[in-house]
Order: sequence, then C-alpha cells, then structure tokens
Amino acid sequence: MKTIREADGSLRTMPSANHGKGLRYRARYVDDDNREHAKGFAYKRDAQKWLDSEVTAKFATGTYVEPAAGRVTVSSVYQSWSPAQSHISDKTKATRQSAWNRHVEPHWGDILVADVRSSAVRAWVASMSEEGTNATTIENAFGVLRQVLGAAVEDNRIARNPCDGVKLPKRRHSDRGYLSHEQVVALASSVERQGEVVRFLAYTGLRWGEMAALRVQDFDMLRRRVNVSRSVTESGGLVWSTPKAWERRSVPFPGTLCDELAALMVGKGRDELVFTDLRGGVLRNSNWRDRIFRPAVLRCQATDPTFPTITPHDLRHTAASLAVSARANVKAVQRMLGHAKASMTLDTYADLFDEDLDEVADRLDAAIQATADGLRTALEA
Repeated sequence: MKTIREADGSLRTMPSANHGKGLRYRARYVDDDNREHAKGFAYKRDAQKWLDSEVTAKFATGTYVEPAAGRVTVSSVYQSWSPAQSHISDKTKATRQSAWNRHVEPHWGDILVADVRSSAVRAWVASMSEEGTNATTIENAFGVLRQVLGAAVEDNRIARNPCDGVKLPKRRHSDRGYLSHEQVVALASSVERQGEVVRFLAYTGLRWGEMAALRVQDFDMLRRRVNVSRSVTESGGLVWSTPKAWERRSVPFPGTLCDELAALMVGKGRDELVFTDLRGGVLRNSNWRDRIFRPAVLRCQATDPTFPTITPHDLRHTAASLAVSARANVKAVQRMLGHAKASMTLDTYADLFDEDLDEVADRLDAAIQATADGLRTALEA
C-alpha cells in the first residue's frame, strides 16, 4: 500500500504496484532453547501449512533441525568429534586418523554436513572400489564418515545420517597360499637372515604386530607357551596397543623352536624384545617384507613351481592350515589365532574344514565297516 496526496491536500491510501506480491504473513515459533524462529509467506494457508507440517510434526517426532545448524563443514565436525574419542585404543586412533587423512578429508572435508547426500556417499564408496581400494580400507574410511555425520545428528545439525542404508563392497578372500611343512622349511632356509621369524609365524599363527611386540618375559619355555598381551603396528610411526580381550591368549609353539628362541633371548633382560632388527629395534613389517621376505619367496618359486605368492601375513593362514591338518578342532584354532568367535574361524577357513569333514566321513566309514566285520565274525563263531 502507498499514501498519496489529493489535489485538495487530503491524504488517501491506495494499493501500490507491488501490492499482494510480498510476504504478507509471518509464521513464528519458539524452540526448546527459548529462541524465536520466523519465516514469511505470501498466503496465510502456506504459513499455517509450514507450522503444521514442517515444524509441529518434526518437533513432535524430534526430527526438526534448524536449517542454519547444518551449515558447518564435515571437517569442522570432525575436529570437534575426534578429540572426544578418548575411549579407543591408540591403534584404532591411528587407523581412523589415516582413513580421515587419505580418504575422507580430501573428498568431504569442505562439504557442509547439510549438503551430504546418501547418493553421493554411495558414489564415493563405488569410486574407491573401482580404484582398487581394498574392502577393509573402504570400511575404515566409511566408518569415520558415518561416525562424524552421526555426531552431527546428535548435535541436531542434520535430521538423519546420510550413511544409513549405504552398502559396502563385500570382502573377497583371494586364494590363500597355504604352505606345506616342506615349503615352510624351504622358505625359512631361503631367508637371508632371521629364518626363525618364518618358522615362528608359520607354527604359531601370531599376527606380525603381536610377534614384533614379544618380550623375553612373554615366553614360558618349560610349557612351550607364548603369552600375547600387546601389539605394535606401523601408522606413520610405531603405535603400541593392547589387544582386545579375545586376542589376549596363550599360544603353544613346537618344541623344535625352543633352541632358536632361547638363542634370541641370550643376554637380554625380561623387558627386551625377542624379535628385532639388526640394530635391536622393532622389527618392521614393511622393511622386512620388501627387503627380505619377497626375494626369498621368488627364490623358492624358481625351484618350486607350486610355491604360492604370499606375504608375511599369509604365514598366519599357513599356521591355521597346518593346525587343521594336525586334527585341531575349530575351537582350538580359534583360540590359537585370537578370533572373537568360532564362527569367524569357520567363515575364514571354511575350505580347510571342508577337507577335515571329508576325513571325518572316511573315519566314520572305517568305523562302520570295522563294526560290521566284528559282528559278522561273532555270528560265524
């Protein structure tokens, strides 16, 4: 509306050129923190609809989010979320930090949390998979993003987590290279130095980090047991950690390893490392694998066409295979490897136990035949 002056000097109000085009109605509400929020509408019905459907309903279900709250970046939420994760181990912290630095922050760091869409998360996961990123790395990166956005949900910055419902690629178990006893001997002999590392891993099934962290005091040479109570991994630097409850265990080792293990402990104190590099420091997987292990595998393959291409971690699989072939049951293998559940052992080494089931059937068949022969002999007598 506008006011004009007539020729006689009187004032008159009349519609302006923009009359009816503005936001004539203003809807407002007060949130739980006693803050007022308002929005303008051209028509009363639209203002009421906004209050009834967009605001009232979401307040009733606890899903209302102030639009301005989501205008913070993923990186900003991460910076406030990460320091609060004091309950996790140093190893887990290092894994998450690496995932953030390498995969999450470069892609999502500058994106507003309100702008993250499930479709974009799916595309990101798919691109990592297409680039050859392994399933475990994708799981770690996705897990960090999911938890950061979960923190945004808890802070009422977004209504729901865009990661919910996103499916990850399944882990694919490539054909594992199980070594025979003869191949373990050949590989240990081919290693230029520290053949005892090959034998120890192949016959105990310890993870590399568990083996590298072993001290003299962790060995019971009379009972031929090694107590796994800590681990060391590489993530930029060395990260020492305490294994999860089910990973702490007492693992037996063959008596044939006693002499060389004892030789490694000569002159060392109880707190000193048993397996070390040439300077007495932590034996690092990356250095040892590239400089010593891989050349040894290639030398073995030159003389044995059946020798598989393996990594030091595959010696853990060899330990499982040799244990099963020695008639160890699934529970014993689970305890040796430090798996949380026997089902995990079965899922991981189903192929080994399938062969074991064949042997069970053969033994049952032999027992049935022996019983039948015995009954037949008794009747004939």
